[in-house]
Amino acid sequence: MARADSTWMEHIIATVKERVDARVGEVFEDCFVNTISSTIERYDDGSAFVLTGDIPAMWLRDSTWQMIPYVHFSGDYPEIAELIGGVLQRQLMYIDMDPYANAFNAEPNGAGHHDDLTEMSPWIWERKYEVDSLSAPLFLAGHLWDRTHEDAHLGGLEKALETVVDVFAREQRHETSDYRFERPGAQVATETLSHGGKGAPVGYTGMTWSGFRPSDDANSYGYNVPGNAFAVVVLRTAARVLEQMNAATGATSSPVISRARDLADQISAGIYEHGVIDHPQWGKVFAYEVDGLGQTLTMDDANMPSLLSLPYIGFLEADDPIYLNTRAMVLSDTNPFYFNGSRAQGIGSPHTPHEYIWPIALAVQALTSTSAHEVDQIIDTLIHTTGGTGLMHESFHKDDDALFTREWFSWANAMFCELVLAYCSLTQSNDISRKEASNG
Repeated sequence: MARADSTWMEHIIATVKERVDARVGEVFEDCFVNTISSTIERYDDGSAFVLTGDIPAMWLRDSTWQMIPYVHFSGDYPEIAELIGGVLQRQLMYIDMDPYANAFNAEPNGAGHHDDLTEMSPWIWERKYEVDSLSAPLFLAGHLWDRTHEDAHLGGLEKALETVVDVFAREQRHETSDYRFERPGAQVATETLSHGGKGAPVGYTGMTWSGFRPSDDANSYGYNVPGNAFAVVVLRTAARVLEQMNAATGATSSPVISRARDLADQISAGIYEHGVIDHPQWGKVFAYEVDGLGQTLTMDDANMPSLLSLPYIGFLEADDPIYLNTRAMVLSDTNPFYFNGSRAQGIGSPHTPHEYIWPIALAVQALTSTSAHEVDQIIDTLIHTTGGTGLMHESFHKDDDALFTREWFSWANAMFCELVLAYCSLTQSNDISRKEASNG
């Protein structure tokens, strides 16, 4: 694995420790160093493979969020820009291989779920099609460009955007898609798709279909609203970045720029027409999933993008009235995956045991909060629910943080770092939010 460059890391860690109390600084340091020192493999072609943690595969989604705490400093430290550029290079390579896959191997070794009934290759660890997985590399590319304004690591962006637009447009009418996924012998229904691997029927909404959620669990209904919101943001982001890159070099504008923007507008309109519902208690709120045939799902999941994360990913502002209603709803008993215990209160997931809370969701709750008191409380909760390990976990029991899932989960470590950096005013997390939300 890559060894951490102590100079830039020590500077960032020292800056954080000057602005937080000792315990927060200690946990931040452990989490910040962990991803760089333990999950990254560099290759001679300049690319970088990122382990999700205790699973020997690279998720397009996870690897993006694993890099987000470092991207803020890529404009100041060329070595960070080079590292993140290497991660992006490998992500775009994987998209070119198969845009329907969510997780990949470091080499074509055939590891992973090769008994699944879908079009696998030796490079693929898992082929669960998720809108957010295909979107995440574009999000990382936007952040890298906005920090560095260098196109050295973005050579494959235009081709990747063309692929993403083609897939998202095709999946607006899922009946035309050849994608299928079944997991023989699946222990739970969320591990496979119904209807011969096609998934439950959907109607046209303008949104784009997804087989699986950011949790890797199967959708109940085909249109995941936060996933579609994320798609809107990244399509507009990638279009803007390509336009700026072309302007800087004098290159001819690419047709995919207008295609991406038009598609983003269609998806956004679909979200507001079909994904906003009237809740008897909370008023107008965003549903978590809909099918375009009248079925809606009222919940939120800890995995991001989530309804809770909509301001953070840049879809809307934190004071948006529909978002505020939605936030109140998902942080209440109305959400079947909101748990209130003696150690913590927060959002969990059907992906993990009942009454287990996710540190990722707690970090997102703080990152989208307008209350300094709430942020302070959540940071305090996070540093005191590590189960004595000093690192974040996938989830922990609401009454006993010694009961947790996944001892090593790099995405959770990264989101804690992102929260602390924002608390210390060391991020520019809202840059893309302001640019892309203003285009909505």
